[in-house]
Amino acid sequence: MAQAKSLGDSLLKHNPDYTFLIGLVDRLDVSEIPSDRLPSYPLIELHTIGIEDLDEICAKYNITELNTAVKPFFLDFVYQTYPEADIVHYFDPDIIVFQPLTEIEKGLEKNSLFLTPHILSPQPDESTPQERDHLNTGLYNLGFLGTKRSATTTSFLAWWKDRLRDHCFIDLKNGMFVDQLWVNFAPIYYEDVFVSRHLGLNMAYWNLHEREITNDNEPYFVNDTFPLIFFHFSGYLPEHPTEISKYQNRYTFQEKSDVASIFDYYAQTLMANGHEYYKQFPCFYIKTPVLGPRKRFLRVRKYASMPFRWIIDFIDTVKL
Repeated sequence: MAQAKSLGDSLLKHNPDYTFLIGLVDRLDVSEIPSDRLPSYPLIELHTIGIEDLDEICAKYNITELNTAVKPFFLDFVYQTYPEADIVHYFDPDIIVFQPLTEIEKGLEKNSLFLTPHILSPQPDESTPQERDHLNTGLYNLGFLGTKRSATTTSFLAWWKDRLRDHCFIDLKNGMFVDQLWVNFAPIYYEDVFVSRHLGLNMAYWNLHEREITNDNEPYFVNDTFPLIFFHFSGYLPEHPTEISKYQNRYTFQEKSDVASIFDYYAQTLMANGHEYYKQFPCFYIKTPVLGPRKRFLRVRKYASMPFRWIIDFIDTVKL
């Protein structure tokens, strides 16, 4: 919830014409969080968006799988519920926006989908992550997805929902990695898909080898040329402030000192927005682990939108 509020605040600071919504994979009617401690943004709970056989989906997926599986259902819900929404963006909660989203809007002028690749150049060494990791987990990072109301988007979301309903597992052996691997097909199946090469979009641990923040204050620039539009703090935990991400071992803050200040800013922002408070509340959907071939849990994200432009992202209240 602290991540969701931090994202929403940063989005509206630079994009005041957007509307921000939080898609919540939890149930407020059984939560112990006082209503006056909830963010002021609209909260749309998973069980209210009309997913058929939701209990079955929740039972078979773990927390990461569930959050990614419901992504196209939330996107479709926004399009169906808000007829004025011409553009809908999805963002993971662990993102901070530093600029207007005009670069994304331009990419959608003649396209229906907007994707950001994990990397735009080869990894330089044998540290994690590697190019082969992206082959296993997806060429595009689905912590962000831009969409525009169109026949392509309607078709894509229907296809994506169908695949993620039953095939959203973390199961590399059988060619599955949640929602991301499926979207490798998007530029093949649809002609109006924009793949961005902008270095200021979706900067994160996986592309630090090719991107450097080259000034000390906002507005930040990447490699002296590209404005930093949003940074994705995937795998970062304020409880471990010396680690860039739990998913990488290529860099420390000493070796990538250019990003140290924005990570410090992010940690302070999360604390100010209630990170320590919210993490004490368990998620309704988390079941007691049982013996079996797979253990299942869940989590969340959030999403934002705007009149004619919208953004989505899901969050959770699970203990960290």
